[in-house]
Order: sequence, then C-alpha cells, then structure tokens
Amino acid sequence: MTDADVDADTPLARLRASPPRRAFGTGVLGLLGLLLIWLAVTAGPTLPWRLVLLALGGGALAGAIRVWQATKATLLLYPHGLVDSDGRVVAEMDEIKAVDRGMFAFKPSNGFLMTLTAPAGRAWAPGLWWRVGRRVGVGGVTSSAEARAMADVLSVLIARRDGGLRT
Repeated sequence: MTDADVDADTPLARLRASPPRRAFGTGVLGLLGLLLIWLAVTAGPTLPWRLVLLALGGGALAGAIRVWQATKATLLLYPHGLVDSDGRVVAEMDEIKAVDRGMFAFKPSNGFLMTLTAPAGRAWAPGLWWRVGRRVGVGGVTSSAEARAMADVLSVLIARRDGGLRT
C-alpha cells in the first residue's frame, strides 16, 4: 500500500466502546453513587458526613452519566490523525511521537498510550480517551482487539513517516 492508495476521508481504524464493558462500567459507577446517597440518607453520621456522602454520591452519578455519554463516540484513525466521531481532534499525526502498548505503560485498560511531540491541552472522554500534557491514553471500556489493531496501524504510520518503513 502506498500513500496514493490511502483515501484521506476513509478511516484506517475504528475504536468503539464494547457494549458489555460500557454497561458494566456505567452501572458500577451509578450503583456506587446510589449506595453513597443511600448511606447518607439512612445511616446516622453527623450532618457534615452526610453532606460529604451526598456530594460523593452525586459526583459518582454525574460521572456515570458522563461515561455513558462519552462512550457513545467512536475513535477514528485517519492518515492525518486521531479524531472522535463528535469531531474532536484527539491528536494530529504530525504530533504523535510514539505508541506504547507495553505491560508497564501508564495506559487505560484495554488500550495504549501515545506520546506527543509537544504538550497539548487537557481533554477527557471518560472510558474512551484522555489527554494530559504530552500523553494521550486511549482505551478503557473499549475492545482490546480493536485497540491493539489501532495501535499497530498507528505504529506503522509513525514508522513510515519517520522513514523506518518503506512501501
């Protein structure tokens, strides 16, 4: 495959949330929120502790809603970079320095870590990807096979760009 064979509008790889993992992750977080609120209402702690439990429970419920909404999106890898289906650019291909799928990498579950050449703004789609400084973590409630395939395609694109692979 040469650069001429690649259509810039056709995704090279897709990564979406696995429906069972999405439901389980959201359900556990929502259940934690409900449990904390139930403890605040029924248990006999002092008023400050009840307020803390209510705040934590509300935060967990809000987090569950955010995870459910964020994991509706799909990550799409194009020759120009990684974009989510909502149109947010996760990382431009020119900015991606390396991809790490190693066991000891600080990466999301079932995912991989990308290192960028320059710091980018913070962004987060819980359960799907996060970006802090020069690091971008992709994965979470995603399919490990799809994440592995995307990481492999990214590695090949980086190697080709840097002159390590010839076609």
